[in-house]
Amino acid sequence: MAYSANSPAGKVVQDILNDLPGLMAVAVVDATSGMSLASHSNTPAINPDTAAAYNTEVVKQKQKAMAALKLQGEIIEDILITLTTQIHLIKLANNGTKFIYLVVSSRDTNLAIARDVLRANADQLN
Repeated sequence: MAYSANSPAGKVVQDILNDLPGLMAVAVVDATSGMSLASHSNTPAINPDTAAAYNTEVVKQKQKAMAALKLQGEIIEDILITLTTQIHLIKLANNGTKFIYLVVSSRDTNLAIARDVLRANADQLN
């Protein structure tokens, strides 16, 4: 899926691209259905729309684990997955209905900067 900068999700993707031009992939995802609302990839090997569906399950399973542990008053802010050469970040909107999925190179991107960019842009999803 491509994106239109005229939609709220597309604007978020465009803003993230402006802040992290070297990113590998990004998607704004509906956390209930797993459908990508807007996405972009700079790497042919990464399909952010496919990843959106699988990462929705990651979010749902973590929420189930938190419920089983009775972690009341806690919410998922973000989920970090580090691979050999990549960092995958999932940043949930405050209301939990959407999330941003981001893939960056661990060699080329500072984790703190990537998290800060996601934090700033997740507020637009509420």
